Amino acid sequence: MADPVKIKIWSDYVCPFCMLAEGPLEEAIKDVGAEVEVEWMPFELRPHPQPTLRPEDEYLPAIWERAVYPMARRLGVDITLPGVSPQPYTALAFVGYQYAADQGLGTAYNQRLFRAFFQESRDLGQADVLAAVAVEVGLDEAGFRAALEDGRYRARHEEALREAAAHQVQSVPTLLVGDIRIEGVPRPAQLRKAILDARARQEGDAVVYGASCGIDGKC
Repeated sequence: MADPVKIKIWSDYVCPFCMLAEGPLEEAIKDVGAEVEVEWMPFELRPHPQPTLRPEDEYLPAIWERAVYPMARRLGVDITLPGVSPQPYTALAFVGYQYAADQGLGTAYNQRLFRAFFQESRDLGQADVLAAVAVEVGLDEAGFRAALEDGRYRARHEEALREAAAHQVQSVPTLLVGDIRIEGVPRPAQLRKAILDARARQEGDAVVYGASCGIDGKC
């Protein structure tokens, strides 16, 4: 059986386009005819101590009116500019993600955090908010709260950020489908083609590489 096509998606919880990418991703992998393994990867758009954005300033309402709301309407996604001001730092939420991923609930945690921020305007920089969301997706509250203070999970998050830097991620969402890179919200057809191309490359490598002959003369 062929190995699954691996898709890595770098995202940040305060990026509306990352939430909007969920629909095209699900559409692309549905009935594509290839096994797909999706891994969400962290990327902090504005790490501490860089100031985060404020919804009352000019920039956020303008970009939402020009780009976010039109795309959301086309995709049929309920999304609203959150009123949290300033927008939260997301490092703590990503530490929680590392714990959720360990429990097999990383994707569910990510999806719930997007909705908590963009549909419910909850402050994802607060440990109490994160813990409540974690419980909603089936995580143990005490275990989750302990993980937020656990240096191992912080170290994992920092290692993930180093991987983002190694891949020269500069914006989110950024997707890596095998070794095919897509920046921005993908079109389903574009992503489906990338999946099939990545699978074809894997199958080609399996045929071309790995064969050998032994000292017994057998190949």
